[in-house]
Amino acid sequence: MDHLDFYNLKENPFSNVVDNRFYFNSTQFSDALVRLKYAVDTMKGLAVLVGDVGTGKTTLARRMLEELDEDKYEAALLIVLHTSVTTDWLMKKIASQIGVENVADNKLEILGQVMARLRSINKLGLKTVVLLDEVQMLKSKEIMEEFRGLLNMEIEQGNLLTLVLFGLPELEDTLSTDAPLKQRIAVKYRLLGFDQSMTFEYIIHRLSVAGCNEKIFTEDATRFIHLYSNGIPRIINTLCENAIFEGFLIKEKPIEKAIIDSVALNLDLKPGDSAA
Repeated sequence: MDHLDFYNLKENPFSNVVDNRFYFNSTQFSDALVRLKYAVDTMKGLAVLVGDVGTGKTTLARRMLEELDEDKYEAALLIVLHTSVTTDWLMKKIASQIGVENVADNKLEILGQVMARLRSINKLGLKTVVLLDEVQMLKSKEIMEEFRGLLNMEIEQGNLLTLVLFGLPELEDTLSTDAPLKQRIAVKYRLLGFDQSMTFEYIIHRLSVAGCNEKIFTEDATRFIHLYSNGIPRIINTLCENAIFEGFLIKEKPIEKAIIDSVALNLDLKPGDSAA
């Protein structure tokens, strides 16, 4: 018997790998999606979602992509992996993601190809949206200017392309390097950590998806999971995953607060420490 069997779990409920099966439709996730989709549907051009590390930005970006019906949208998701992205690379990537074939090497030609493709998509009755995650890494005024150039591609009904940018709070500083671009933000939303009741619901939800319908944490243990994590989903997952293994080692069911304290100590977490 392993730790999952001991707690009647069919799989690990608290992995930090993004898995849409475990998606938790919290109030703020729902609110964020409503607002971001509004920006897309009304062809506003630019929407921004920011949040601290671990609050669920990537999860939300992937969920939004999944919910954009292919019959209504031409949608793509790009994840920025490093800070050395160039304007040329980004423009080529956006062009290819929205369906431009044989993308040119010259930036002006690429812009012409993108414009033609956007018009073609629009004639098909579709809206084009590009989601970009980890945009705070693009610390380049030139790239911000390129975004503004893309947003200048308009028709009477609105923008031919909507950009939805996801990133850490410092993304706002990056956007500030191009004041005209920042002024074009039509919708902005900030993700925060869950409150205590939402943390409880989140834990129960993930346990249920993993096949367990019993409470494997005491109420006191769950309360301290919230306090140590500040309701940040990634930290909740890490605490719970470690606690389940530690609880199994001493055959404790349900898991008490003492185990949460021990795990938090090993992870250098303190109750209410927003820097955790």
